[in-house]
This record gives sequence, C-alpha cells and structure tokens, in this order.
Amino acid sequence: MLQHLNIRKAQEIYYLTMQRCREMMERKNTAEINQCKRKVRVCVATCNRADYSKLAPIMFGIKNNPEEFELEVVVLGSHLIDDYGNTFRMIEQDDFDIGSKLHTIVRGEDEAAMVESVGLALVKLPDVLQRLSPDILVIHGDRFDALALATAAALMNIRILHVEGGEVSGTIDDSIRHAITKLAHYHACCTRRAEQHLIAMCEDHSRILLAGCPSYDKLLSNNHRDDYMDIIRSWLGDKVQESDYIVALQHPVTTDIQNSIKIYGLMLDALISFNKKTLILFPNIDAGSKEMVRVMRKKGIEQHPNFKAVKHIPFDHFIQLVSHAGCMIGNSSCGVREAGAFGTPVINLGSRQTGRETGENVLHVRDADTQDKIYHALELQFGKRYPCSKIYGDGNAVPRILKFLRTIDLNEPLQKTFCFPSVKECVSQDIDHILETQSALAVDLGGTNLRVAIVGMRGKIVKKYTQPNPKTFEARMQLMLKMCADATRDAVSLNCRILGVGVSTGGRVNPQEGVVLHSTKLIQEWSSVDLRTPLSDALHLPVWVDNDGNCAALAEKKFGHGKGVENFVTVITGTGIGGGIIQNNKLIHGTTFCAAELGHIIVSLEGPECSCGSRGCIEAYASGNALQREAKRLHDEDLLKVEGLNIKQAEPITAIHLINAARLGNNSADAVLNKASTALGMGIVNILHIVNPALVILSGVLASYYHAPVQRIISERALQSAQNIKVLTSELEEPALLGAASMVLDYTTRRLL
Repeated sequence: MLQHLNIRKAQEIYYLTMQRCREMMERKNTAEINQCKRKVRVCVATCNRADYSKLAPIMFGIKNNPEEFELEVVVLGSHLIDDYGNTFRMIEQDDFDIGSKLHTIVRGEDEAAMVESVGLALVKLPDVLQRLSPDILVIHGDRFDALALATAAALMNIRILHVEGGEVSGTIDDSIRHAITKLAHYHACCTRRAEQHLIAMCEDHSRILLAGCPSYDKLLSNNHRDDYMDIIRSWLGDKVQESDYIVALQHPVTTDIQNSIKIYGLMLDALISFNKKTLILFPNIDAGSKEMVRVMRKKGIEQHPNFKAVKHIPFDHFIQLVSHAGCMIGNSSCGVREAGAFGTPVINLGSRQTGRETGENVLHVRDADTQDKIYHALELQFGKRYPCSKIYGDGNAVPRILKFLRTIDLNEPLQKTFCFPSVKECVSQDIDHILETQSALAVDLGGTNLRVAIVGMRGKIVKKYTQPNPKTFEARMQLMLKMCADATRDAVSLNCRILGVGVSTGGRVNPQEGVVLHSTKLIQEWSSVDLRTPLSDALHLPVWVDNDGNCAALAEKKFGHGKGVENFVTVITGTGIGGGIIQNNKLIHGTTFCAAELGHIIVSLEGPECSCGSRGCIEAYASGNALQREAKRLHDEDLLKVEGLNIKQAEPITAIHLINAARLGNNSADAVLNKASTALGMGIVNILHIVNPALVILSGVLASYYHAPVQRIISERALQSAQNIKVLTSELEEPALLGAASMVLDYTTRRLL
C-alpha cells in the first residue's frame, strides 16, 4: 500500500514538472514572437527636391503601415537653402514629422565646396544616427550628400537600402552612385539593365530587388487630372495652351563645368529665338550652378515675357506640366526617365545623361555646340507625341519595396558578402520576395470573342480573360481597355511584370504605326483604326499590333515548331485561311503590309466566289466558312445523309458535319473535302515554289484534318527539290495570343538586356 502511494506521488510530481516546463516554453515562445513582431525602424534621408520625389512614395507606404514600421525622416542638403526654395516645407506639407534637419551645404561655386559639404555632413550625421538608431537607412541616388549618408551609416553598422543603384549616366554621378552601391547592404533598382549592372558589380543576388522607380507610382496614378489646365495656367499664365509650352531644366556637369555653362547659354538663346512660353527651373546645387544662374539673369530670362523662372515646383504640379508640355529640354534625369511615361518629347543636351536607358521620345544633342543645332532640335521635337514608355517602372514599386523590407532579417550578419566572380545573366532571381516573371499582355481580337491574357516568358498563359466582342467601335475599344487594365492590376498579385501589350487582329495591319488598315467582314467598323495610341496612353505601356496570321507565325517561331528554323511558313486553317512567312528569321510584311495573305492565292480561274471579292482563292475552297457553305448545300439537296450521322432538325449545319459524313463513307462529302484539300495543297505548293521554306506548319481547327492530304499533294505536285519539305501540325493551343505576346517579349527583352 505504501509503495502504491509513493508511485502516485512520483507521478503527480512528474506531471506537475512537465506542466511547468510547458508553461515556461510557451512564455519563451510568446516572448520570441513578440520580439519578431517588433516594428522595424526605417529612417529615410532626403537631400533635395529631386530625390524627395522618389522617396516620398516609399515614405507614404511606410507611414501607412504603422503596425509594421516606424518612420524617421532626416532632411539635409539643399532642402534647407532659401536659394533653392526651402523645399523642406513640402515635406512638412505632406504631413511628415522631420526628426532632424542638418545644414550641411558649404556655400561656394567650385568643386571644393562640394567636398567641404560632404565633410560637414560626416561631422554632423553620427549624432543624429546614434540618436535615431534606425534598423534600416533608405538612401536615394547619386548625390554627394547621399555619399556622406552611406559612409556614416556603413561605419556605424546601420543597414542601408539604396534606391536606384546600378544605373549609368556618364558623369561623376556614376562614381558616387557605384560607391554608394558598395556601401549599401540592399538594393532597389529600377530597370533590368541596372539589376544586371549590380550583379556584375558582385552584389549578392538575394539582396537586389527589381522594383521600378518609386516616383512612377505617383505619376502614373496622378497624371490624368481634370484640373491640369488650371495647374498649367497657374504657372504660365491664362493664355497658355496645352502642348504649346516648353519645360527647361539644365544642371551643371561637375566634370566639365565650363562647357556645361556654355551649353546652358546656347539653350537659352535657342529658347528665346523659338518664341514659345517656357517654364525654366533653377539648376541644382552642384559646382557651376551659381554661374549658370548669372548667365540666366544676364540674358534677362526672369523679366522676359515668354519665360517663367522658378526655384521649385511641387511634384504633383510638375507631373502635369511635363505630361502636357510641347517639349522638355535640358539634361535633367526627369527628361530621360519620368517624361517617357507620358510620351512627352525630350531634348537631352550634353553628356550628363550619357548611358541612361531612354525611350524613343528622347532626342540627344550630345555635342550641343551651336544655338542653331539646339533650335533645329526644338523644331523636330516640339508638339510631337510618342508612345508611353515604362522602362523605369510600372507604378507598383512601393508595394515591392515594402514587401522587400519585410523580408530583411535583422538578425542576419551585417557584414556584406560579394559574389566573385560575376555570375551569368539570368531572366529572374529564384528568391520569393523578388521573383517576378517577365510577361506580356496579349490581346486577340476575334470575330466572336475578345480575349486578353497574361503570358509569361516561356509561353505559359498565367491568366486569360474572355468576353463577347461588341459590335460597335466605341464599345469594342472601351471593353478592350477595361480588360487590359484589369489584367494589369491582376499581374501585380500574380508576380508578373508586364513589359508591353501585343494585339492580334484580323485584316491588313500596319505594324509600324499600330494601325488596322482594313479588317475582315467578321469585325465591323474596324478599318483605319489606331490601336496603339489609346492602349499606350491608357496603360502607359509600349504596344505592338499585327495581323493574326503573322502572329501565328511569330508564336511558332518563339514557342512552337519554328523555334530555331530560319525559313518557314505558317498556314492557319480556320474560319478563314491566313498565315505568316518567316524568312531569314524575320517576319515578311511586304510594301503595303499584305504579304502572306495565303488564303487569297488563286488556284482556279473559275472557282467559287471568295470573301475578298475575287474567285478561286484557297479560302473559297478550304476555309471553315467554305466547308460550312458546301455542307449546307449538300444538306439542302438531301445529299449529306449517311448511316451513323444523326442531324437534328433545328441543329445548325457546320463543317464538322461534312467531315463526319465523309469519314462515314458519304461520297458527296468526300468529294467536297478532296477538292478543298487539293486547293489548299496546290496553294501551299505555290508557296514552296516562291519562298522555298524549310518547313510548313498547319495551324487552326482544321489543321489535323488537312495534314496528310497536303503532305501527299506536295509529294505529287511540287518540284523534286521541294517534295521533301516537312508539313507539321501546330501543337500550340493559343497561337494568336502567344504570337501577340512574342512581339512584346522578343523586343523588350532584347532592348533591356
């Protein structure tokens, strides 16, 4: 009995001990979880009006997530100088609490003053950074103030996120930017090329985020304001008209100060002669800026009736002014970056932006040595409009950066590691928080349905949208824009970066202008239609447009049987007959864009009437419409009947009934299909004798049926040298969408990489 009691007591002690252990573990886990959930203290340091336009969207994003982040703001540099507009006030107007204001600029007009300013900043920054004790310091760009920030933070073991690293501009800014890159622990870059530069500089892949430019988040969402003319007239007067004024912004080049001052004077002379309303901003604080201001005042610019000289413009107003300007001129990075998002024509003067990625809206005048040369550039560019470019961003940079910040492990070693040697170029990084698929938005404008798809680099259709195609032009355009906008929004959550839009449509298309010249009868009110401009303006993406037959050939070239084949022909066998010709790896369009109208090759002088108005075309024999027409004729003549084929009384007669009847032994149906196959085969023989491809690819719903007869007719009717040319059936399920996507993916990746 005593032994039994001792056992029970021992069990009670054991269970009590285990319960206490569990409670201790739970308290420990709770403490660890609370430790993990503590807010990340992010300090954003801004030095001037330009970098604030890039940093402000990030600051708003951090401020709007108070449960995760604690924001500290440090202001220094030209923000605090009256000559440059005391731009720290706009930060306060945006309702940000400025934790520290550091006067770091040493007044002077030469390079020594810039060096002294860096030194003064290094003297003042340690106290501020020690007091704020941030987990992460966010720095932008390539200014000497930012170099001081990065140096101080790196030496004080503070993690640095550098925004817009890896870019090339051709001045001392490059050296400063790359120096900051080597000091920074994390990088949020804007373009694929910048990402590759960072990789080549041996930065760790896992710490690089291809985000896009944060300023695009604001300018793409705010550029279509109803009150834009009120804003423009508040700066330039009530008489100014949209696209009838110029925005000028020229900065000194610190490695060639005297030449940049000379170019500035020539630009002012050209603008005076050009005689258009001009909004001119004061240059930045770099060495040489004071001399440029003296040149401006010597020429009487501030009193000239055509000019409005200002020290600072709020960014939301600046967006409207640049977006609706007739031209922008100077050497500001805004001209080669933000202006491209609106298609605003830009004249870039001198060497300050040499090496920058630019859209087609930029005209470079690198050797701007005469007033006449600059004046001629103004004549060429003023009043033009270009397709919108999104080289530098798609409007979703801030969500990516916030997601990136959340993944930073504050417990990992602070010491940077470099990747030696530099790695091979890759399409995307296999890391969750930066994994995004380069993708295209593909549009297939069919006679029945309007389809839009997000298509990945390898031809995977990530998501597809289908709607009945409206009958009127206005409704069709409205629906297409809505579907594309919906897909663009969805792409962000699907981790897809949309590089551009490709449109496949029936009829004759001018791909150079993005205009449908003449469409098929299936798509009414669809002639002389500019598809590129409205899509590009609405989505801020480059747009490509081509005929559906050509798109099918492009799809085969990138994703199908035509991959790696220099010369081949694709023939679409569907409702109509079409196709595309690839010769020497290039799509053939012809002088008037009607090459590869394969369905309208005439194979009989007295054949049936074709939809084009002629007679004896392949399409009049072998298309789905032609077979349906013959099926109805046989049915009306009671010649379509055959044992095993049941046709209900109200059932519409289609080409499928004709094919099934032939397979079941109906001689009349078989004769029709034999004639159709022969017509198609003879047409393809003619193609072989003209362009001599290495391969023929049959695409469309009738391709599998026509494959064997066409191969047989080639072996019987073609010249001996062409009899062994292979005929294959396409394995692509969506050739129109994939072809539309390939136009985007081939061009943009070649351009960016």
